[in-house]
Amino acid sequence: MIHLLYEIVLRLAALFFVPYHFYRSVERKRPAALAERFGAIAAHELAAVEGNRPIWVHVVSVGETIAAKPLLKALREKFPDRKIVISNVTETGRSVALKLAEADLCIYFPFDFGFAVRRTLSSIQPAIILVVETEIWPNFLRAARQMGIPAVMVNGRISDSSFGRYLRLRWFFRPILGDFAWFCMQTGEDARRIVAMGAPAERVEVSGNLKYDLPVTVVSPAQKDEIRDAFFLPSGIAVFTAGSTHQGEDEQLISAYRRLIGAGKKVFMVLVPRHPERAAQVAELLKQENMAFTLRSDINGRTGPFSPGEVLLVDTVGELMRFYAVSDVVFVGGSLVPTGGHNILEPASLRVPVLFGPHMSNFREAAEFILACGGGLQVGDGEELTTALARLLDDPEKRCAMGENGAGLLEENSGSTGLHVKVVERFLKGN
Repeated sequence: MIHLLYEIVLRLAALFFVPYHFYRSVERKRPAALAERFGAIAAHELAAVEGNRPIWVHVVSVGETIAAKPLLKALREKFPDRKIVISNVTETGRSVALKLAEADLCIYFPFDFGFAVRRTLSSIQPAIILVVETEIWPNFLRAARQMGIPAVMVNGRISDSSFGRYLRLRWFFRPILGDFAWFCMQTGEDARRIVAMGAPAERVEVSGNLKYDLPVTVVSPAQKDEIRDAFFLPSGIAVFTAGSTHQGEDEQLISAYRRLIGAGKKVFMVLVPRHPERAAQVAELLKQENMAFTLRSDINGRTGPFSPGEVLLVDTVGELMRFYAVSDVVFVGGSLVPTGGHNILEPASLRVPVLFGPHMSNFREAAEFILACGGGLQVGDGEELTTALARLLDDPEKRCAMGENGAGLLEENSGSTGLHVKVVERFLKGN
């Protein structure tokens, strides 16, 4: 009955979300890929995994794709004969997935109609499906179970904001969660929450957070010079990168940057909106403030390096870690506004001190660990951000110590990938 009700609601909703999806794709000048989203994958693409019983890893967008990189690398090393399929919901996520060496096939995740998911599953014939974080698609999971394909939730988490809604709809989610073969949850609290939602307790384990398994990277001076030259970043000037910013944060960041420049600080800002299509909106803010800027997509039009007071506005995807690598200080967005924050461990893995705002519900544990080890600072608003930036820009030794502290945190808390691989190995036996 639940699946019948869901299918009826889904088909009614499709009258609105399918045209909207097509409109948004045209607006963003990206392919709608409607055939693929309805389960029709081109034969020449399927040839890459045909007859292999691949490992299917489903990630929603950019953040989840990056978080899954350690796992993907480990899967390739542990199961070299298995092909790997990566599916995404968003175009930006797919653009990142296409650049991953571990991906043998990248597809858009099908719309959750029964016929579409069965068609996709029949075409790929995976040996196992790994669903990163909390993607619960009723028809997809049901079809996988009926076809004898184990679906495992990996790096699972249940946020504060969603937990209450899940509990209220426990009657709906309980049978759907029963279609998962196993749950690898990030923390004990996430495990408790998924069981409270109706997951069978005997299938739930705490496997840690894959985000902690980011490799701690040493970027050589030569590599930094190469990146700086590629983006015309000024030498001998501190670089401040504001990554994954949201509406409501850009204004505060621009204000903080202006005040730092006004106070005589030698600093240059790289501003990276979370969604690149927002670059035009942010560009208008910069114009209103009479601040000179260059879009990343227009960078080749420059004839010389940037100067303090100018801005590099990034309207592309997949390059954030390169900017973090040459930064002296990083602010991670989604945290000055009530979005829940983004991955503060990415800059930490590059030995860069990180700043973030008060709204970190999606990365609470990471925030607590970063603060406890001294790898970052939490600020309450734009005023505190300005003050913290000014202090760090004046104290290179403090910046270096914070960067080392953050890297040490990652080195001490790694191991989640290995636990996840053991689960995959158990289910792949005989498949």
